[in-house]
Amino acid sequence: MKILVTGANGQLGSELRTLEDNYPQLHFIFTDVDELDITNEQEVKAYLTKHKPHYIVNCAAYTAVDKAEGDEGKAYKLNALAPQYLASGARALGSRIIHISTDYVFDGKAYTPYTETSLTSPNSVYGHTKLKGEEFVLQSGVGMVIRTAWLYSSFGKNFVKTIASKGKETDSLRVVFDQVGSPTWANDLTKAIVAIVCQGSKQFIPEVFHFSNEGVCSWYDLAVETISYYGFNCKVSAIRSEEYPTPAERPPYSVLDKSKIKNAYGVSVPHWRESLMKCLSNIVP
Repeated sequence: MKILVTGANGQLGSELRTLEDNYPQLHFIFTDVDELDITNEQEVKAYLTKHKPHYIVNCAAYTAVDKAEGDEGKAYKLNALAPQYLASGARALGSRIIHISTDYVFDGKAYTPYTETSLTSPNSVYGHTKLKGEEFVLQSGVGMVIRTAWLYSSFGKNFVKTIASKGKETDSLRVVFDQVGSPTWANDLTKAIVAIVCQGSKQFIPEVFHFSNEGVCSWYDLAVETISYYGFNCKVSAIRSEEYPTPAERPPYSVLDKSKIKNAYGVSVPHWRESLMKCLSNIVP
């Protein structure tokens, strides 16, 4: 079975590479912009026609949340049009696409975990463009959307790696405590994606699903756990979001309900603290 992975040099794509040897029955084709420009519709069509993947896992995205506020055109191309081109190509081939989306499609004003049917209302350009990408993928009839949140790994740039690096270099950090969610180790998400693929096209449900690790914490809590793991002599102070203003508004609450994906596919969802410890064992600040 051929699996085309876009955005292969990012966190999810890199984690998928680490799983490749465990699934000899799957033939992964890893691409990033140098191999395939997914914002070019004709290039996408030609590439898919040539390689004929059974599944496309779209890990590519414009994820510079604050930069997107002043770069809406580029964010829209990568977060909305590219998924549309991939989904359209998958439909033409009779293939399936799994598209990764985000908690930023919600405004964060809820007090209970968001389900797949919760009302979407993004606060940012990033969130708006990702929501549009979801719509295009679902309209194809061959696409599954998996929303995730607070993604981190030992690859690429992310909050956990930044905190580990700064914690080693400084004696104090200020981190917001009034933004609450569930962190997601990219490795756990990739295992869920592969589990869905391995169940075959007959079990493929072209709908929205949520996946993040279990449990709830703030960015402050996540930073404290990270610093504690390494034993750094760094004090972490809790601050309000208004003390750390950003161009893009963040959802203050973005806990995702994972019941649907667990019931439909039987995937394992570890607690965020358990997964964080495993990830940090692979990160040398």
